[in-house]
Amino acid sequence: MSIAARSTAVGLGGEGAAAPPIPHELSELEQKRVIVGYGFWIFLLSDIVMFSSFFATYAVLVNETAGGPSGRDVFHLNIVAFETAFLLLSSFACGVAAIGARARRNGMYYGAMAVTALFGAGFLFLEIREFVGMIAIGAGPQRSAFLSAFFALVGCHGLHVTLGLMWLLTMMAQVFAKGYRHDILRRVLCFALFWHTLDIIWVGIFTVVYLMAFTSV
Repeated sequence: MSIAARSTAVGLGGEGAAAPPIPHELSELEQKRVIVGYGFWIFLLSDIVMFSSFFATYAVLVNETAGGPSGRDVFHLNIVAFETAFLLLSSFACGVAAIGARARRNGMYYGAMAVTALFGAGFLFLEIREFVGMIAIGAGPQRSAFLSAFFALVGCHGLHVTLGLMWLLTMMAQVFAKGYRHDILRRVLCFALFWHTLDIIWVGIFTVVYLMAFTSV
């Protein structure tokens, strides 16, 4: 066999052929994808650990009212029910937006993201209204250890929702400017995971903070 034929056989994957080398650019891209994925999961886990400490603090201080109002006195379950419904619906819309991004369907993506933002903003409006009403009747965070723990836990979650809405608007702008690139789709997925995590944490807040305030003796 001539040298040229032997080279052709090797190049076509013939006997003794070596695996083609991975391009340097592709290797760097895969490494970045793995690093970003691990980094984001570490961020979510650290957030969960932080909220766990807030939950533990609230559980310890829930009865330390210092003669002031308890949760049963200041909480309004009808308003909290609307907050919960808004956040659950926004989480569903966020999932639809992620599917729309994967399918590269502009109407589905932008429409669902807009609905997510609308329900998220509605949730924040009701939460801020609740905080303002409590402070107006003298049930602010400085009134007792219970109220300090309440405002720290629920307020931290509200801050995360606010940052999530800013992230949402950023993702809409990035898709509009750069299209559905692989790195953009990865960021949309990260945002969806973040938003769903906030939804799960709120279910815990709704149960531990609000429902237990009316079920405990």
